[in-house]
Amino acid sequence: MAIVRPLRTRFAGDIVTEFLPPRRPSRKVVILCKGMPGSPNVTELLVRFSRLGYWAFGPRYRGSWESGGSFLRRSPHEDILDIIHQLPRGFKGVGYTAPKTWRVKPSAVHLVAGSFGGPAALLASTDPAVTSVVAISSVVDWRAPSKKEPFPVFKRMTQSGFGGAYRFTDRDWAKLATGRFYNPVLHARLIDGRKIFLIHTKDDDAVRWNEVAQFAKQTGAKFLLLPRGGHLSLWGVPDTRLWPKIRAFLK
Repeated sequence: MAIVRPLRTRFAGDIVTEFLPPRRPSRKVVILCKGMPGSPNVTELLVRFSRLGYWAFGPRYRGSWESGGSFLRRSPHEDILDIIHQLPRGFKGVGYTAPKTWRVKPSAVHLVAGSFGGPAALLASTDPAVTSVVAISSVVDWRAPSKKEPFPVFKRMTQSGFGGAYRFTDRDWAKLATGRFYNPVLHARLIDGRKIFLIHTKDDDAVRWNEVAQFAKQTGAKFLLLPRGGHLSLWGVPDTRLWPKIRAFLK
């Protein structure tokens, strides 16, 4: 089997993004909003969605990994919106002798998110360009941290385990704990639940399910609660229990 290597581009000057064009002509777009910290590799999912006829994008948030800027200086959902708004204007491949320019005028934009990336997708969903959101093990309220990953532990794990992969100031990191920054629950009245499919497990020890259930009820979002499975994040997409439901919702 041939090895598929995603292409690369930069959006808005800073946001390094891996992507794959669809296998057949299409204007459908999927953007993967990944959690953190962790490896940014989403090749398997890019390939999966490309084969299904989507333009598939896997961005690194500003200030993380190869992207420029400072992490959490701006809300990560703005990175997702910057990508969406640039698609029809064009984006160039990087690392080529003669970079090619692609332009996509999306017929649909789907955001598939996990964990920390959930707020990026949920907040971006208020833009009319976003068609739907699938959010797995998503944070919905930073004011309700889990016992396993309270903010000091989360910060220490990010700094000690990932070094310069996430570049932020103490002041910007502290904005998360206030609950006034990058926090979907504060914008629930603006979020159209008909666009949203939330998936969670009862035994998720990183993001509690109770707040997610309340958020789903408040917004009218579709909500699937599994009895077990732990913290699924984006890696839950290929789960045989979930994939048929995810694919059906995106259609």
